[in-house]
Amino acid sequence: MRRAISDTLVIAERNLIRLPRAPELLIAFTVQPIMFVLLFRYVFGGAISTPGFSYVDFLIPGIIVQNIAFGGFVTAIGLNEDVHRGLIDRFRSLPMARSAVLAGRTLSDIATNCLSIAILLCTGLIIGFKFSASVPEIIGGIGLLLLFGYAFSWFFAFVGLLVSTPESANSVGFILIFPLTFISSAFVPVQSMPSVLRAFAKVNPFTITVDAMRHLWVGAPAGGYVWQAVLWAGGIMVIFALLAVARYQRATGG
Repeated sequence: MRRAISDTLVIAERNLIRLPRAPELLIAFTVQPIMFVLLFRYVFGGAISTPGFSYVDFLIPGIIVQNIAFGGFVTAIGLNEDVHRGLIDRFRSLPMARSAVLAGRTLSDIATNCLSIAILLCTGLIIGFKFSASVPEIIGGIGLLLLFGYAFSWFFAFVGLLVSTPESANSVGFILIFPLTFISSAFVPVQSMPSVLRAFAKVNPFTITVDAMRHLWVGAPAGGYVWQAVLWAGGIMVIFALLAVARYQRATGG
């Protein structure tokens, strides 16, 4: 176990060291989230009614959840490259724990997600977002975000192992998750949607997680959303971790 943990940390460090050498990836974690916040706040915000909240207080929890869900795209791209360039075969020839490759990949996403959360919160505070919560609730919200992001890191790990190229890994993940983030309460109240979309949005894990974040950060009614969000994140993580491990074993021959 000690060796597996050590190897996992080494792989995670290796993945993080690569980021400064890939400016396009850093842009995805820094500039792109800020652009989304400013776009929704100042372009769409005036046209969207959010009873009980200012739009910026309504927006920030939703946009952070969306951004965190997409944080694992680096895992999808990196795993796909490693498999098809033969790097995984080199890892298998080394005296290292096999579990470290997937575990290290997903673990490194926690660090990049922390960076994204910090950037989005700072941007939100500058444009008027205000916490209406205690310090433990704020910390609890950050913990929920990291758990949700880690769950989707395993989803992206599975996608990266499933497709044939790094480009398609990013595209497939985007196509599958992007509609879910918009058919949710992330950017508009669910009540404003047509009945069919509203019924779907109410059971959408993104809606449940966003509503949990609004409860923790801006005092929205709880409605059991926090525990539901934790259960959704745990379920997604377990299912896609099992699928990713099975696919990894098939892709690497053992």
